[in-house]
Amino acid sequence: MTADLIIRNGTVIDGSGEPSRQADVAIRDGVIVGVGEVTGTGREEIDARGRLVTPGFVDVHTHYDGQATWENRLVPSTNHGVTTVVMGNCGVGFAPCKPEDRDILIKLMEGVEDIPNVVLSEGVNWQWTSYPDYLDFLGGRQFDADVCSYVPHAALRTYVMGDRAYSREPATPDEIQQMAALLEESIHAGAFGFGTSQTMFHRSSDGRLTPTLAATEEEYAGLAAALDRAGAGLIQFVIEYNDDWEQVLDMGLRQATAFNRPFSMSLVQSHGKPRIWRRILDKFDAVNTAGGEATLQVLPRPLGVLLGLELTLNPFYSTPTYLAMADLPLADRVRELRRPETKERILAEGNDPDPTMEIGMRVRDFGQLYEMDEGFDYEPARDSSIGAQAERLGVSPESLVYDKLLEKDGRNILYLAFSNYADFSLEPCRQMLLNDHAVPGLGDGGAHLGVICDGSIYTHLLTHWGRDRVQGERFSLPYLIHLMTRRCAEMVGLRDRGLVAPGYRADLNVIDLDNLGLELPRVVRDLPAGGRRLMQDARGYTATIVGGTVVTRDGQHTGALPGKLVRGPQPAPSLPAA
Repeated sequence: MTADLIIRNGTVIDGSGEPSRQADVAIRDGVIVGVGEVTGTGREEIDARGRLVTPGFVDVHTHYDGQATWENRLVPSTNHGVTTVVMGNCGVGFAPCKPEDRDILIKLMEGVEDIPNVVLSEGVNWQWTSYPDYLDFLGGRQFDADVCSYVPHAALRTYVMGDRAYSREPATPDEIQQMAALLEESIHAGAFGFGTSQTMFHRSSDGRLTPTLAATEEEYAGLAAALDRAGAGLIQFVIEYNDDWEQVLDMGLRQATAFNRPFSMSLVQSHGKPRIWRRILDKFDAVNTAGGEATLQVLPRPLGVLLGLELTLNPFYSTPTYLAMADLPLADRVRELRRPETKERILAEGNDPDPTMEIGMRVRDFGQLYEMDEGFDYEPARDSSIGAQAERLGVSPESLVYDKLLEKDGRNILYLAFSNYADFSLEPCRQMLLNDHAVPGLGDGGAHLGVICDGSIYTHLLTHWGRDRVQGERFSLPYLIHLMTRRCAEMVGLRDRGLVAPGYRADLNVIDLDNLGLELPRVVRDLPAGGRRLMQDARGYTATIVGGTVVTRDGQHTGALPGKLVRGPQPAPSLPAA
C-alpha cells in the first residue's frame, strides 16, 4: 500500500464504542484507507507505540462565529484534539445582517458571550449581508479544524424585524414567513439548523434581552416547518430553569416532533434547583422512545466561572471602591488594593452586596470557590474551598479571598463551581453522560473570554473520567471516545467522520494518555485591538490530524490549515476506500 500517512503500532479506539485493538492506520487523500496490519510505506509515518489512536473530537457547542472571520486557529478547542467545531449556538451570531444592524448584533454577542465590543468591531469585517454570503466568506478561509454553523435566530429575527425584535413584540405572520424563507435558503446553502435562546440571562451589553425570548410558538413552528421543507437541520435550544421552564421546553420538543426535526439542548444541574435535570432527562427519554431525535449536551464538570483581577468578575467587582479603580492598569490596581485602608473599605462594601445584582451575589459563594493549583481537580473536595479554608484559619472568607486575588502579582485565578456541583460531586454529570442520547458539550469555545475556559473539556473527559477519578466511578475509554466522536458527529449529521474505519474522513488524534494533562488557564492578549481572552493548553497530544494533514505535533501547531467550512450534513461513505 502507498499512503500519504501511516500511523503505526497504536492502540486504536475507533469511536464505535467497541474495545480497543492494536492496529496501524493508513491515510490517502484525506481518507482512511486501511486499519489493521498495514504493509508498504507512507510518505510520512508516526510511531504510535504506547499511544491511543482515536477519531478527532467534535465540539458541538462553540461560538467561533466572529473569531472564524479573523483567525485561522480555532483555539482553545483545537488545543484539545478537536477537529470539527459547530458554531451559531444559542441564537447569537453575525448573519444575516443588514449594515445598519451590525452594532446591534455586536452588542448582543458582547453581552451574551462576553466578547468585548472593540474586539468584534475591529475583527469582524462584514463582507456579507445574507447568511449564504456569510458561508461563502467562511468557505474561502482555511482553519485548523472543520467548521459547521447554525443560523443564529437572534440575527434572523433582527434582519426581518429590525429594532422591533428587541421590544418583546411577537413577529407577525408575514415576518414569520420571511424568517422561514431566509432559514430555508440558509439550509440549502449549508447551514446545519438554527440556534435559539429562551433565557433571560442572555442580554445585550446595553441590557436588552435577547430578541429570541419574545418568539412565540407560532414563530418556532414556522422555523421548524422551514427545516422540514429543506429536509435538513437541527433545532438547538437553551432554556432557563425558571417557573416557565417546563412550558418552554415542551413547546420546543413539540415543534421538533411535529416537523420531524432533531432537537438538542444543554443540560446542567442548577444549584438553585438541583433536581430539575432528572425531569428533563425523563422528557428527552420519552421523545426518543417515541421515535423522535432529542440530544442532551452535558458539560462533564462544573460550569467553572473564573474569577480574578485580570478577568471580568471577582468577588468585589461590583463594590463602589473597586469600580472606581477597575480601569486602572493591573499593576496600579494591585498597588492600591494592597493598601490596608482600601481592603477595609472594600470588605465593608462587599459584606452588603446589592441584592438586585444576582451575579454579584453568586461570585461570593465562597463554599464553592476554589484555588486553581497545578494539577487542579475539577471535582474538588468540599473542604478545599475558600470558605472551608477560612473557617479553619478563623478568618472571614472575604478577607482570605481578597488576599488570594493579590497573589501572583494580581494574576491569580480562582474557580467558582457555578453549576453541576450542588452536592460537591460530579455524580449527576456521570448519570447524564450515561444516557444514550447525551453528548459532551457547552464548552463555549470562542466565547466568555474573561469568565469561562471550558473548551478544554475534551482533555478533561479523558483524564478525569477515563483515568484519574477517585471520588466515584469512571467511564471506559471506548465509551468516552464514542461520546466525543461518533455520537457528536451523528448528532449534527456528520456521518463521514467520527470512526477510525476505511472510507471515513482522516480526522484523528494520537494521544499519550499517561502524560495527558491540562495546564492552568492563563490570560493572553492576542485578539483584535489587543483584546484579552482566557486560554488553556494541554500536554500529551502527540499529533492531531485534520483531513489527513498533521496540524499539531506534541502540542505545537505545524502551520498547516487543512480545515474548511462544511456545508450541511454529510453522508457516510458508501464503500470502503480501495
